[in-house]
Amino acid sequence: MECSWKTVLLLVCASLGVQYTAIRTLRDSVPGPCQGAYHCQSRWRALCDDGLMPNESPRKHILLFATTRSGSSFTGQLLNQHPEVFYVFEPLYHVQQAFTNSSSRLRRNLDRRALLGAYRDLLLNLYTCDLHFIENYIRPEPQEHVTSSFFRRSSSHALSSPDSPDEAWCPKKCGALNLTLASLSCLSKEHIAIKTVRVPEVGDLRTLTEDPRLDLKIIHLVRDPRAILASRIMAFSEQFRPWKIWNSTGRQPRYVDLSQITSTCKDMTASAETGLQRLAWLRGRYLLVRYEDLAFNPKDKAGEIYRFVGLEMESRVQAWITKNTRSNGSSQSEWNYRYSTNRDSRATAESWRLRLTFDIVKTVQELCTDALSLLGYKKVHSAAELRNLSHSLVEIRTF
Repeated sequence: MECSWKTVLLLVCASLGVQYTAIRTLRDSVPGPCQGAYHCQSRWRALCDDGLMPNESPRKHILLFATTRSGSSFTGQLLNQHPEVFYVFEPLYHVQQAFTNSSSRLRRNLDRRALLGAYRDLLLNLYTCDLHFIENYIRPEPQEHVTSSFFRRSSSHALSSPDSPDEAWCPKKCGALNLTLASLSCLSKEHIAIKTVRVPEVGDLRTLTEDPRLDLKIIHLVRDPRAILASRIMAFSEQFRPWKIWNSTGRQPRYVDLSQITSTCKDMTASAETGLQRLAWLRGRYLLVRYEDLAFNPKDKAGEIYRFVGLEMESRVQAWITKNTRSNGSSQSEWNYRYSTNRDSRATAESWRLRLTFDIVKTVQELCTDALSLLGYKKVHSAAELRNLSHSLVEIRTF
């Protein structure tokens, strides 16, 4: 392996002003003749001397903060389309899996704070382009920084190919992922965006917003909890089997786990209340986005998101929005339906009203009153009102 790839790294270092701490983690990690890359020639080392680095990085750090089945895959792809965004889909999955697969004794000793601490540590390292840090959680463990187990790698253009036709392409064509090269790819991009549905509340992110190494912007994506439940029942049929039985028979099983929706509403409400208070540590760093607003007016709302994070919404992003909000996904397979972003967004936003029984909807409304009220979702009081799609249940709100 020649040292020619270092030219790319040096250009990144000199012209983009990336943080020296992130670069330093890479310098001794490449095997072969280029090990200790910054010692290849003294003039290279001088370029990234601490004294020559700018005080602040121009890189933007973006976190799409959401809950499962809230439209976050679609929203994340809005950021993924930008050519200068290094996008990572759900890297915290690996942390959760590592903790879940630990011994039962270890799991008993783990508390919420420990898991959240691991989440924050990984996010910080990814935002500083140290993708090697995720090796602590990937199983099977990567060998020489190479892995075939990076979760949903194909959801990121930067980790697969910007020209891949769909997510099914990469597993067949991409081969194993070299995390050292992925770190270099990250360093070559101007901005980093990460999507997660695993952090419960926005307050859990405070240490990251106050970290001087980051310029973190949080996009808090919310959705009508009735729609979230309908989507979860369809996408995760085994996990939500009691709900599915209730929805198909009209009789509520005694073993329905109501916390599967109440915890979501509690976290969503707490996060929105925190974000909308305009607290000092979130001022200018928090944007509340309702999925329904994005689905009804995708270009306008996407433009608002891009302005918030300080990026220009290029023509390729607008073309992607047009292509991916006007198609009919009804013929897709279950797998593609669960994760596809190609659908009629307006029809999808309130299609839950045709899938849930009024009995379930009424129960969710009682359990999630605070979330519905705070986020501007109207309740229905009859089955006829539920099915009347000419009457929107989304209030016009400015947050």
